[in-house]
Amino acid sequence: MLVLLFRLLSPLPLPLLHFFGAALGWAVYLGSPSYRRRLRANLEGAGYGRELARAVAESGKAIVELPFVWCAQPERVARHAVVENWEHVQGALDAGRGIVFLTPHLGCFEMTAQQIALRTPLTVMYRPPKKAALKPLIEGARARHNLHLAPANLSGVRILAKALKKGQPIGILPDQVPQEGEGVWAPFFGRSAYTMTLPAKLAQIGNAAVILVYAERRARGAGFIVRFVPFDGELAGSAAEQAGAINGAMEQLIARCPSQYFWSYNRYKQPDGVAAPDAQVTA
Repeated sequence: MLVLLFRLLSPLPLPLLHFFGAALGWAVYLGSPSYRRRLRANLEGAGYGRELARAVAESGKAIVELPFVWCAQPERVARHAVVENWEHVQGALDAGRGIVFLTPHLGCFEMTAQQIALRTPLTVMYRPPKKAALKPLIEGARARHNLHLAPANLSGVRILAKALKKGQPIGILPDQVPQEGEGVWAPFFGRSAYTMTLPAKLAQIGNAAVILVYAERRARGAGFIVRFVPFDGELAGSAAEQAGAINGAMEQLIARCPSQYFWSYNRYKQPDGVAAPDAQVTA
């Protein structure tokens, strides 16, 4: 039923979908006290409380645009995307280096992988949805030409490492809360966030390049701007220092369009079996 609904919505113009999405964002915000509290707390804690109204609308757009991004013809989707700074990627590809693309939950992050895969093969880490009904829809949408999925387990890590050793790009969402034993506590907007250590470990395979990428949602449904930004941090020191460097890079990226970040996500939760951080950090 959900697959049918997405296919029925996919032919609609993107501006109309974004209009409906903004309305949905406000409906959820007004109707769910827990959602409202978390979104406001995360925004204000990061210093972006002034973005509240825009963030509410953008969160709804992120949901209602999915039928277009996942189910519309790839050629039609591609016409709505402008790519900037691809030369950073092409330089690494020409040098035969693997690439670790880091994509936070910012803007239309589903669009970034599609645009990369139009130009070069890409393997992305994928965590199956908890609801089985969503699995065919999401996997079918993501496993397109040149776009390969690696499960979020040890087998998937081996797949990612193998791709890097071949000089191929991989993609990871670095701001997902990992499971016990897969992360460390590191600062994120002044608070301790349990942060995955995998991106830094993979970046050390074969002298891989680390490139940040996000797809900013343009106003009035005009499409998306996919931007590539070289990572200028240092992945040195302890695992916590490396995770902190990546979180810092994510903060700088989010600052470019803060209203489009996934602020309702429980980024600061304590996973089962993980000891609490010694203290909340401020830097």
